[in-house]
Amino acid sequence: MDADEQPADQAEISTEGRARHDAGGQRSNRWIAELVTVVVIALVIAVLLRTFVVATYSIPSGSMEPTLQIGDRIVVDKLSYHLHGMGTGDIIVFSTPATENCAGPPVADLVKRVIGLPGQTISLAAGRVYINGVVLPEPWLPPATRTETEPGPSVRPYSLHHPYRIPAGDVYVMGDNRTFSCDSRYWGPLAESKIVGKVDLRIWPLSRLHFF
Repeated sequence: MDADEQPADQAEISTEGRARHDAGGQRSNRWIAELVTVVVIALVIAVLLRTFVVATYSIPSGSMEPTLQIGDRIVVDKLSYHLHGMGTGDIIVFSTPATENCAGPPVADLVKRVIGLPGQTISLAAGRVYINGVVLPEPWLPPATRTETEPGPSVRPYSLHHPYRIPAGDVYVMGDNRTFSCDSRYWGPLAESKIVGKVDLRIWPLSRLHFF
């Protein structure tokens, strides 16, 4: 038998081994391709969700205490107001309006609570907020602080030294920490176009996990 010749059974075994090796390589390559595809799809979905659906924020100040405290992390639903209307009492995140002139370092976004809606008349009496002449219950405030709302600067047309009708396309917002919140009482109504979305969930700390 020549040196280059192999028995038929050995040749078949060698051929089967190469086939198994090739098949294994194809499966490995296919698995890698599938993994890369899954990762790419997951990243695209994450980017789309972050851009159009939800976002997370960290609370930098105490203007929404006791509801939201410094360091809390919240989830904001960006689609909510494209699907249904806004409600009094909603907590929202919005781009800082150009009229915001409160002391402190500038921030890109703020979080406050919707107190008055477009076309409503907001007023104040004995520290209580009234909407269209009816007292606003405000169950989100501790009972002891429900009569502590200050009117804001008297020289401003949107302050609550007098009734103020909220323009179409605007909302009136306040922080829950009324004594230390710089809000619509100080810089005016908020254009709805500035709203990023509705706060739906506090995810951190876990001990205070809460849906709004």
